[in-house]
Order: sequence, then C-alpha cells, then structure tokens
Amino acid sequence: MATPLMPKATAVWLVENTSLTFEQIANFCKLHPLEVKAIADGEAAQGIKGLDPILTGQLTRDEINRAQIDRGHVLKLADRKVRVPESKRRGPRYTPVSKRQDRPNAILWLLRNHPEMKDAQIMRLVGTTKSTIASIRERTHWNAQHLTAMDPVSLGLCSQIELDLEVEKAAKSAPRREEEGTGLGTLIPVEETTAPDALAAFERGGRSEPEEEEELDAQAVFAKLSAMKRSPDEDDDEQ
Repeated sequence: MATPLMPKATAVWLVENTSLTFEQIANFCKLHPLEVKAIADGEAAQGIKGLDPILTGQLTRDEINRAQIDRGHVLKLADRKVRVPESKRRGPRYTPVSKRQDRPNAILWLLRNHPEMKDAQIMRLVGTTKSTIASIRERTHWNAQHLTAMDPVSLGLCSQIELDLEVEKAAKSAPRREEEGTGLGTLIPVEETTAPDALAAFERGGRSEPEEEEELDAQAVFAKLSAMKRSPDEDDDEQ
C-alpha cells in the first residue's frame, strides 16, 4: 500500500478529528502505534499542523465512517484522479553539504579505477562539475596533494547499483582495442601448434635441431700445422 502525503500531519488530523484506533491510523500512515499514541498524548509531532486527507483526495468520508464503525477495517487510499508523472533529475546530483568535502576523493577513485568512464557519468554519480574533474585528473586541484582515493559508495555519494550501471554503460561504449599485429592477445593457430615439426621441437624443450657440422679435411689441417711449426732456419736453407 502506498504511503499518504505527509504521514505525520495526516495522523495528527485523524487523531484530532476521528475516533479511529491507533492501529488503524498507524497502518494507514505507515507509523508505529506507539508513535500515534504519543501524538495523541501530545508527546510527539508538536507544532505539526494536521493535514485533512479528505481535502487532499487521499480518503473519502465514507471510508472513514466505515472504519469508525468496524474497528477491524483497514483504511485504503482513494484512487488518484490525476496521475503526475515522476520528474526526471537533470544536471548533477545534489550532494548534502556534509558530504561535499568527500567528492574530490570519490572523483580520484573513479578516475583511477574506471578510466573508461566519461565525465558526464562521474557528474551523475557524485554531483560534481566538469572543471573539478579536469583539475583532479590534471593534478591542478587546490588540494591535490592531500586527496585520497575513496569509493563513492562507502562515502554515501551513490549506491552500488548506480555505480554498477554506470560502469556497465562505460564498458559497452568503450572502443575495443585492436590487438592484431601486436602479438598480444592472439593465439597460434592449431595447425601450427600440432604440426610434426612443432611437436618435435616441444619434446626437445623448444631447441632447434643441431646443424650438421661441416666435414673437416684432416690432411689440410695437418699441412697447416706442419707449416706453422717449421723453423726459420729451414726456410733459409730452402731459399
């Protein structure tokens, strides 16, 4: 069941102008019966002016009379004659004054952990401006030296669901990196890895086959050695 407008003010009016039980009023206004009793005793809701639910179209006189006769009857909200569409929020999110000092830390966290996120998404999450995001990204912020990256969810600036949705949108809109020709993230075709030569090389530990050594001419080697060992006297005798 939907909650009536201004529940406490409506409860004040019902306490002062009807003979409904505390449970009936509490059930209709979504309050605790003890809170309704405190209103009746003047211990709560002091200074709150009662709101007539009949004038606001939330209850009918017949519905109140039926509930006063039957103590077990549950009050029901009257159907709204006019449906007001919910207004969509435009611009950056409103941030309470007590949490505004935490926004730079949240922006730094988003820039570090989700660089693919656009400035407009960060503005929606933490309620900041584009110039502030640029100053933190370029380290020109007046308090850049003392900023600490902190999760905006833990700071209470946004919910985990909102953060997950923005991260998912950023991941979908981010361009895919082309890794062809860079040798990164590519697999060798199966035909090459299962070829007989590749399997043999893998069994050898990745080493290639030793090259056949050139056959040496023994007579040529001994001839060179004997020529090197000849003394200079022998050379003079031959001359």
